[in-house]
Amino acid sequence: MTSDDAALHQFWAEARTARPELPAQLPEAWAFGATPEHADGLLRLVLDGVKTGTASSLRDYEVDGDPLPEVGELSIILDGSGAPRAVLETTEVVTVPFDQVTAEHARSEGEGDRTLAAWRQIHERFWTEHSDGGFAPDMPVVCERFRLIHPR
Repeated sequence: MTSDDAALHQFWAEARTARPELPAQLPEAWAFGATPEHADGLLRLVLDGVKTGTASSLRDYEVDGDPLPEVGELSIILDGSGAPRAVLETTEVVTVPFDQVTAEHARSEGEGDRTLAAWRQIHERFWTEHSDGGFAPDMPVVCERFRLIHPR
């Protein structure tokens, strides 16, 4: 799921026209999930106002050498085809063991029936199948909250 530079720059110019307070520097672009279908489904939850949180394996950040998200950071969210579709602003970042993720955070992610039990089932399966670090009940999880500031 990648986007070409021209599409990203055009999208960012549109976002900055609508929201002149946005910085000139293009933020990082990424997609939710591990497949195009997953990216589209989670993006739809964001655009519908249901999904205001996400969780990532701390080990995946470490393996990939990526910096952790920071409060105030902007991101361009891509759909499953790699097209830019939204701008998010990170509002909170907390790292906790998997088995200490809260029901409130689970609900913010908008998946399944939005319960903690469903969140645990969905994420254990996801990290078992797609994480470089695998899954463990006490693995560190980066819980991020965000707000949608510009949809396309």
